[in-house]
Amino acid sequence: MNTAKHRTTDASPQPSLRGAYATIAESSFPESAHVMRRLLVFIVLAAALAAACALTWNIAWQRGIDELRRNAALRVDRTTSTLKSTLDRYEYLPYLLSRHPFIQDVLDDPNAPNIARANRYLEDLNGRARATVTYIIRTNGLCVAASNWRAPDTFVGSEYQFRPYFIDAAQGNTGRFFGLGTVSREPGYYISQPVYREGTRELTGVAVVKLNLEWLQSADASEPLIVTDDHGVIFLSSVPAWKYHTVRPLPKNIEASVFATRQYAQQTITPLPLTVVKSLPGDAQIVRVGAGRNAPSYLATRRSIGEPDWQLTTMAPLDPVESAARTSAIVTGLVLVSLCLLAFYWRMRRVRVRDMIRGREMLQTAYAELNQRVAERTADLSDANAQLTKEVSERTRAEQDLRAAHDELIQASKLAALGQMAAGITHELNQPLAALRSFSDNTRVLIERGDQVAARENLEAIASLTERMGHITNQLKLFVAKARPRNARTDVARALRNVLAMLRPRMQNVALDVAPELGGENASVFVRCEDLRLEQVLINLIGNALDAAASCDLPHISIFIDMRDGAIELIVRDNGPGIPADVLPRLFEPFFTTKEMGHGLGLGLAISSAIARDYGGTLVARNLAAVPEVDGPEGGTQADADRSHGAEFVLTLRRA
Repeated sequence: MNTAKHRTTDASPQPSLRGAYATIAESSFPESAHVMRRLLVFIVLAAALAAACALTWNIAWQRGIDELRRNAALRVDRTTSTLKSTLDRYEYLPYLLSRHPFIQDVLDDPNAPNIARANRYLEDLNGRARATVTYIIRTNGLCVAASNWRAPDTFVGSEYQFRPYFIDAAQGNTGRFFGLGTVSREPGYYISQPVYREGTRELTGVAVVKLNLEWLQSADASEPLIVTDDHGVIFLSSVPAWKYHTVRPLPKNIEASVFATRQYAQQTITPLPLTVVKSLPGDAQIVRVGAGRNAPSYLATRRSIGEPDWQLTTMAPLDPVESAARTSAIVTGLVLVSLCLLAFYWRMRRVRVRDMIRGREMLQTAYAELNQRVAERTADLSDANAQLTKEVSERTRAEQDLRAAHDELIQASKLAALGQMAAGITHELNQPLAALRSFSDNTRVLIERGDQVAARENLEAIASLTERMGHITNQLKLFVAKARPRNARTDVARALRNVLAMLRPRMQNVALDVAPELGGENASVFVRCEDLRLEQVLINLIGNALDAAASCDLPHISIFIDMRDGAIELIVRDNGPGIPADVLPRLFEPFFTTKEMGHGLGLGLAISSAIARDYGGTLVARNLAAVPEVDGPEGGTQADADRSHGAEFVLTLRRA
């Protein structure tokens, strides 16, 4: 009877356990459903990311265009006013010249004394008025007196009957004309007035003033400036290659008239390869100058000068606007990707916690059934029942502890990996980003001042920093997965110069002592380390020294070197408050920091120590009160006076 009872008891729990596992299997989603759902979520997120980036780019581009239009409108109005005032200043000079007795005499009787007197008068008047050339033409078109009568290319004796400004003045009107000189071959603006005999309306000649407007072409070539005549011919431009081109095709009759009057000295007038991309409200257009889609684009802003019938156009390049729009779109994309990664991590954590709870409940149910089965089977084994119950209880507790420890280890590993990756990138990119901001602000100021050489150097520095940031993101993985040291060879002095240039904005009020072996013009000390990773260590050490010395009235930092057999010690010393005794043992632990929240993640020294170990070196920290006297770069410096307090970091590397 007992045997039958035990057999029945043995058979009863099996369906229950199998049913529990079957429930788990049935509650799981098919693998294909998981894949399809993840693919759909990925597509939706990618579409949202693309839409957000596109919207950000459009908003940033429109704002940049609006700002560029305001600046271009101010510039074109200012330049138009300057040009108009220059032309108006000389508008009445030919009329006043035509009323002078010397001019009347030389036109009535062009004998030698009258001509000489008129030449001297024109020379003196032209010098005082600061015009280019002032000259007198008789009714037959022959120049009889000119302010440049002493020059080899004097206008005296030249024929101007074909010139439009002479024809207009001969008809009793004010002549205005821009063209190349037939004698000097220099461009100029001509203003002419008819000369009448005193007290009559009898025309005796024409008085002409020529002005040189080439000063307009000295404008900043990065924002081209052009002036077109009433036919659309560019006769003034800050880009020399654009001169004597047209912004629109010339009709045949106009082209023949320009050629006949020798307005541009038989220059070949061809259309400028200008394409209107978009017309904006007002007098602004977005144009492309050149062939192909890679041709430079500009914001063209036009203003009419009035009299003469000219148009002044400023061309503001769109490259800064497009670059700013791209940067905004990239930042938006990075922010959205970071948010998506955080949401994904949070969801995975919740799913894992839910699975753990459900698994624990099912295991508890299974163990309860197992304990009941064991109790029923061992009902007649009273002597072994107590021992068996104790062993089962201990085993159950050990398994639960093991599962909990295993789960916590997996979770801690995931959090540490994710935290090191995000925090490491943030920490290592802080200094290059600050340098980028400083270089960008300086570049804007230099561009406004017109210092193109210095601005180009800043842009090259920005490109170098972005390349450096790319190297940093590739190198940070070495903190988690240690790489085998390589026999790289790096100049410590050059690495130190690069780091000091990057940290220059933070060191304006800090006294700095650098050993001659590192700070000289031809200083060169080589160690076994990659240049980028050595610069990472120096940035962390000098940055920490700057933070420590910031609380002092006279912050001071010393950097010197100690040559040893086969090794080099690089010492960074500050006069700060030192390192507390309870902090010193944990200084190189990851995520340990004494700074306030938001001012550090506690990874800089841990990464620096890991880099030193990778290349067979060490990094130690100590307070100066516990350090014996060590000769600095020069005796009797501020560093010697401050040795009673502060801290120093000693980086030891193999000598190359």
